[in-house]
Amino acid sequence: MVKVLLAAAFASTVLAANAALKEFGFVAVGFGLAAPAGVFFAGLGFTLRDLLHEQGGRYWVLGAIAVGGFLSWWIEPTFAIASATAFTVSELVDYSIYSPLRKRNWLGAVTISNIGGLTVDSVIFLWMAFGSLAFIEGQLLGKAYMTLAFVIPLWIYRRVRSQ
Repeated sequence: MVKVLLAAAFASTVLAANAALKEFGFVAVGFGLAAPAGVFFAGLGFTLRDLLHEQGGRYWVLGAIAVGGFLSWWIEPTFAIASATAFTVSELVDYSIYSPLRKRNWLGAVTISNIGGLTVDSVIFLWMAFGSLAFIEGQLLGKAYMTLAFVIPLWIYRRVRSQ
């Protein structure tokens, strides 16, 4: 049941990211930077993806990406193709980083793989959706906020639990 909930949550981040972009366009992310409005949902997706890896494995993650991309088609086909492609390629990068590190240091694996994944995802999505990397700094910053928003509480939780 946990796998299904995590897969649904992850697929929902793909859908929500595309819906936010369609509805709000670009938003300020701080330091004078802007990014597509879906940046925060996409950033959340990277941590959910790692949690889904733990519970269901790679095929569950790829399935959730496919579902999120498919549902996004009705919001905006260009965004759906760009986000599904970006999430899939970044999943391969994330997986290649996360898998070998997760047993030694799970939280470190989440952090490092998220950085790799969010960078690849940002480049591919911006290029496919807009033909430009003009918002790359804002995209990376917005996704980094969301990674930190989840990694820090997870670190605290694991730290308290291990005492």
